Amino acid sequence: MAAILSIVVACGVQAHELDPGYVDIRPFGGQQYSVSVRVPDVQGAPMDVSLRLPETCDPGLGPKLRSDGQAWQSGWITTCEGGLAGHVIAIDGLDAQRTDVLLRVVATPGDGAQTARLTSHTTQFVVSADPGALAVFGSYFPLGFEHILEGYDHLLFVFALMLLVGTMWQLVGAVTAFTVAHSITLGLSALDVIRVPGPPVEAVIALSIVFLALEILRGQNSAAGRNPWRVCFLFGLLHGLGFAGALREIGLPQQDILAALVAFNLGVEAGQLVFVAVMAGLLFAGRWTIAQMRRDRSMTPVLRTVSGYGIGAVATFWFAERLAGF
Repeated sequence: MAAILSIVVACGVQAHELDPGYVDIRPFGGQQYSVSVRVPDVQGAPMDVSLRLPETCDPGLGPKLRSDGQAWQSGWITTCEGGLAGHVIAIDGLDAQRTDVLLRVVATPGDGAQTARLTSHTTQFVVSADPGALAVFGSYFPLGFEHILEGYDHLLFVFALMLLVGTMWQLVGAVTAFTVAHSITLGLSALDVIRVPGPPVEAVIALSIVFLALEILRGQNSAAGRNPWRVCFLFGLLHGLGFAGALREIGLPQQDILAALVAFNLGVEAGQLVFVAVMAGLLFAGRWTIAQMRRDRSMTPVLRTVSGYGIGAVATFWFAERLAGF
């Protein structure tokens, strides 16, 4: 099982998929609006998408996109006769892309923000005159859910943990400790209480997986096997910084930062639980075969060796790749 997952993971050498784009539109005064656009980088150039404002807005296009080293950004002031309520905002070209764009709009001063997650299937949004209270949750929860399921390094860490722990209760305790820890650092980092550069964090996350691979090779008498929750809490703090880096790249609505943070974190937890449930089901389905192999003492070292070296090889490759990218 570990060998199969390692092969799948190795096929996607990048640990995260293309980050979403971000558009923020808010009142600037009168019928004027401040527009901020963030477009993902694709091989050194901005992704081929463009914001289309309503025809009542002038200018509809802003200055040329500028790179900040991670993405491409632009911003301008536009005047929209009659305001934005009831009008359509669209992302042209998004139907041909693999990523999403998060749109945040404040239609009139004093109103709550409206957020929408635009995808290749839903490329436009109608600004409402009366936005719903769950709009932020509905946008950031799916982003968190998708981020964890596309974060192969985080998933490989959890999978290695599942192979290492001896009982279901140990697994529950370890996953709970991991959840509490990464929720702490995700919140602190997203709120700018702490800030750590992304590349070193991503490299050390890969090292955390190498550590678990070595623990798998040592067996149940390893430090992680005896006290998995302590190890998971420590590394969970580190993984939370990785989640926060992704959230900063997506962007947080300043007036709804707490709601967005909670929704994103709950999405991460939901995705993690889905992954654990699926993998636990697969392991449970193969329990008879595994039990038979374990009865053959000659097979136990083989299973441990294949799992440990398979996971460790992928994690070591990630570490070297990220270290080279500093």
